Amino acid sequence: MNRKLLIACILMAWVFTSPVLADEARIRSVVGDKLGVRVEAVQPAPLPGLFEVHVRSSEGARVVYTDAAANLVFIGDLYDTRTDRNLTEERLRKLSAIDFKSLPLDQAVRIRRGNGKRVLAMFSDPYCPACRQFEKVLKSLDDITIYVFMYPVIRPENADHSRSVWCSPDRARAWLDLAAGDAPKIPSAAPRCANPVEKVLALGRSLGVNSTPTLYFANGERMNGGLPADRLVRMFDEVAAQSKTK
Repeated sequence: MNRKLLIACILMAWVFTSPVLADEARIRSVVGDKLGVRVEAVQPAPLPGLFEVHVRSSEGARVVYTDAAANLVFIGDLYDTRTDRNLTEERLRKLSAIDFKSLPLDQAVRIRRGNGKRVLAMFSDPYCPACRQFEKVLKSLDDITIYVFMYPVIRPENADHSRSVWCSPDRARAWLDLAAGDAPKIPSAAPRCANPVEKVLALGRSLGVNSTPTLYFANGERMNGGLPADRLVRMFDEVAAQSKTK
């Protein structure tokens, strides 16, 4: 039996064996103790008999699932196959959301193309393979403004390269040369000017940024990891639609 089928069987078993009402106190106690996390909320999941538990640790927000008595805990993603939506990811985006205006954008490298109407903030390390791949996706999009918070955690011994980006006359070009080319091109500027790299590292830790790239959209929602171009465009469209309804 493959993994997806096994998970489906487990979930279906919960549907028919779980009581309707959850023992929230037990869920909070068991999940908190077993996973070593703080439980922030318990609510019914989209699947009958399954409960969604919002937890938080030093690594940030997470969603796990359990039955009404917390006898079984499932850690993984819940998909709606009818709409092709990752329900767990959607919930995490909202749980991890911040006020975008609270970000110190003056500490980020600003890259703008076209009219710049699509706005994205990104914690990125120029030596992170996933970040470098995502830079290729970003280069394919027009009408975008990207605020790059340089977050040198993959190879911290090269943090001076990020400082050199900040000290360069054209920070956007220096960042792209370092992070978006086939091979990193280290800026020629000396890394001795006043720069925000240490402040950004502290900011990332305070937000629980533990992987790169980490993305924040204009509505404050967060996603961990890069996205393919079509999915990124859909996210921008969703954010734009939300702003029109406010």
